[in-house]
Amino acid sequence: MFEVIWMRVAWYLAMAAVAVLALMPIEHLQLPVFDWWDKAQHALAFVVLTGWALLLWPVNTLPVVVGMLAYGAGIEAAQWVVGWRFAEWADLTADAVGVSVAWLVVNGWWRFESRKQERAVS
Repeated sequence: MFEVIWMRVAWYLAMAAVAVLALMPIEHLQLPVFDWWDKAQHALAFVVLTGWALLLWPVNTLPVVVGMLAYGAGIEAAQWVVGWRFAEWADLTADAVGVSVAWLVVNGWWRFESRKQERAVS
């Protein structure tokens, strides 16, 4: 139980770190109209954070998925408000791709483990 608490604390810290990085002012930021690496970073961050959350709260799959999408939307809204960062629909789409990939991978893993246990019992 103690390990789960520390894993949750670490997850919350990771969520905070992503928010801070997303809102930090970046001087002389020159981005092309559509930067694939930026979108890959968004997707990767949301794969990791969502997959981690799904493993921490396995019975709350829908709230985790919806919560992570809301977190991504919240970051984009905060970037729009601060004025020195740019809110982009493409970033939110990349976040949603990351959430979807995490859900597919974790759900697939759970199904695989469930079938493996069923075969072991029979």
